[in-house]
Amino acid sequence: MDRIEKNMLLEIAELETLPKGAYNIRSNGKSDLRNTTSNIDIITKTDKTGIDIKIKDGTKNESVHIPVIISQSGLKEVVYNDFFVGEDCDITIVAGCGIHNCGGEESRHDGIHRFFIGKNSKVKYVEKHYGEGTGEGKRVMNPVTEVTLEENSFMDMETSQIAGIDDTVRVTKAVLKENASLIVHDKILTSGDQQAKAEINVDLNGENSSCDIISRGVAKEKSYQEVVLGINGNVKCSGHAECDSIIMDKGIIVATPKLKATDVDASLIHEAAIGKIAGAQLIKLMTLGLTEKEAEEEIIQGFLR
Repeated sequence: MDRIEKNMLLEIAELETLPKGAYNIRSNGKSDLRNTTSNIDIITKTDKTGIDIKIKDGTKNESVHIPVIISQSGLKEVVYNDFFVGEDCDITIVAGCGIHNCGGEESRHDGIHRFFIGKNSKVKYVEKHYGEGTGEGKRVMNPVTEVTLEENSFMDMETSQIAGIDDTVRVTKAVLKENASLIVHDKILTSGDQQAKAEINVDLNGENSSCDIISRGVAKEKSYQEVVLGINGNVKCSGHAECDSIIMDKGIIVATPKLKATDVDASLIHEAAIGKIAGAQLIKLMTLGLTEKEAEEEIIQGFLR
């Protein structure tokens, strides 16, 4: 990998060297590097572009890294990745995509990830999106994440759009069975004329299933953000959704709650707040020697952390 690719790998997956455990690094439309373990297998799909990740029952304290890097202007791809997590597992999955575009053509990555998580398993999932480059060509990503959680399983998702993505539609869907639990922390930063839409929809279908969805966004300059958080409580369950956003300059933010209960014992809560950076926060940091711009950046980074 060259310097640009190494920098993007660091941004999206916090990797300075090849990770331990299983990994598949995709670069400019092809699998560049791959490693499997005795418990985790990675198989190239034969019917479409993408991979199957198969994790054996009882796999614990292992990780899978599947970052994607695009440094070729004009490259457009759709990739399908399926994760089959066995029963009684405890693993970490790190994904993400970085686009470096210094050309005049649009570069685009659409990743469709499906998770099938077995009974009594725990999954930590981290996905970061990042764009850079001086070219006029757009950097576009449209991730789709579909999750099925079996009985007593748990998933903790951290998804974020760090910077530099011109257009994105982010769709997350989840179906939870009995005693399953899902936590989602979704973060979006936009600036310039960038546009971002995030749709998260969770079906609580199993008794005592639960979800906690937290969305944080910062819209700078003339950028636009739209967030739709939906929870469907179909049995005795509990669901919480929270949208908290900072608007700056001439940014636009739209937050829409969608709660639907079809059972008398479904308990669903939604909270939403949109506002500017508090002046008192800026003043406090500026008294410590920061400029106004530095103070704003410090507050934003803390808010999105």
